[in-house]
Amino acid sequence: MLVDGTATPGFEPVKRLFEQEMHRLAEQNAQLCVYHRGEKVVDMWASEGGSSVFSGDSLVNVFSSGKSLEAIAVASLVGKGLLGYDDRITDHWPEFAANGKEGLTVADLMRHEAGLASFDTSLDMKDMFTANIKQNAVGRVIEQQVPSYDMAVGGKREYHALTRGWIVNELFRRVDPTGRTIGEYLREEVSGPLNADVVVGVNQQEMERVSPVRSLGFGYQLIQGLIPRFLGRRIVHNIFQISRRLVRVLPGVFKARKTGAPPPIAGTTMLGYFNEADFAMGETPSANANCSARGLAKLAAMLAAGGAIEGRQILTAEAWRALHEKPVEAPLGSLLNTRFTQGGVDWFKPCTPDSPRIEREFNEGREGFYGWMGFGGSIFQWHPELDIGFAFVPTSLHVLDFLNERGKRYQAEVLACAVRSGAASNLHHLN
Repeated sequence: MLVDGTATPGFEPVKRLFEQEMHRLAEQNAQLCVYHRGEKVVDMWASEGGSSVFSGDSLVNVFSSGKSLEAIAVASLVGKGLLGYDDRITDHWPEFAANGKEGLTVADLMRHEAGLASFDTSLDMKDMFTANIKQNAVGRVIEQQVPSYDMAVGGKREYHALTRGWIVNELFRRVDPTGRTIGEYLREEVSGPLNADVVVGVNQQEMERVSPVRSLGFGYQLIQGLIPRFLGRRIVHNIFQISRRLVRVLPGVFKARKTGAPPPIAGTTMLGYFNEADFAMGETPSANANCSARGLAKLAAMLAAGGAIEGRQILTAEAWRALHEKPVEAPLGSLLNTRFTQGGVDWFKPCTPDSPRIEREFNEGREGFYGWMGFGGSIFQWHPELDIGFAFVPTSLHVLDFLNERGKRYQAEVLACAVRSGAASNLHHLN
């Protein structure tokens, strides 16, 4: 395992932890990047195959971490006065009203409360190409969809894993004055100006930099979980942790299976499509943003600093505030409480002694951060109070890492370093 990168004074413990974990855990390739007070303080990467296979400039699918990119796009429209979170989606997309969806607001959608977590029709992978999106290939399917529940009469927050991105993209292109998709907006107004590797819908040249993801199967993780740590266990979990989490997650899995929903994308199974070139080149903002940790961390630093970085104002002050306002606490499925804001990002509020154990496990180590994470391990989050932008991007997907614990260990260390840095700065100021 080749591990490379740097950390500025005060953040050396994060570098040491990354070096340790890359040799101890079942990792193939991974990137870690952190900004503090607008400066890059950690820039690390590791590759099992060496720098010719994977580097700090490689692009990786970050799965649901891309949902915060959707949130940035929507917030930009809010800042321009073109959209409001309390707007009904039909105010901007009249055809969306079909089959009982006329009352849904933008905030309902962003908080995963729209009742549209799955579709009755599978999409074709080519439907998600930008040109086909603009021909309403995806929009027509959404317009005909019937919500599975109504929050006003007892519905539950249900994770819109893929569908939120498709719906938000359709709403965005209808409101954007030039009819752009989210992928086009990010290139032109965010990642392009900031020189940040954050892409929704890669082009042919970028495909050469995309590193495939690999799912670590249940059996492998179970066996590794039985190995004592002193004998070189390469998985965070032990057998008891695995069992406890399976008990909690299985009811939600069985409930999802009972719905009988077809696969979201035609002709594919579970993870089969995530390494397909056609999928990467299309736009599924909730699940196919291809990024480097450096690119995500720069955007996280922008969000931590109130919407601006390197002299560029990406979000207005009003848009930034609206994005973070009105967090509503509610269970996400049957697993744990979340506090999604009206802008569609979670707030990891410090827990109390009365908080449920699984909620403490989820939040502790990332208290005060906003954002979200992705299937199997990626994290894209920011901490406005301490001015931290954080990104962790792995290619090995630990399917039992439900709480993104590998990345959270780095977050906890970053928090400790930032607090120490603040204390040292205050002491210097007093002297």
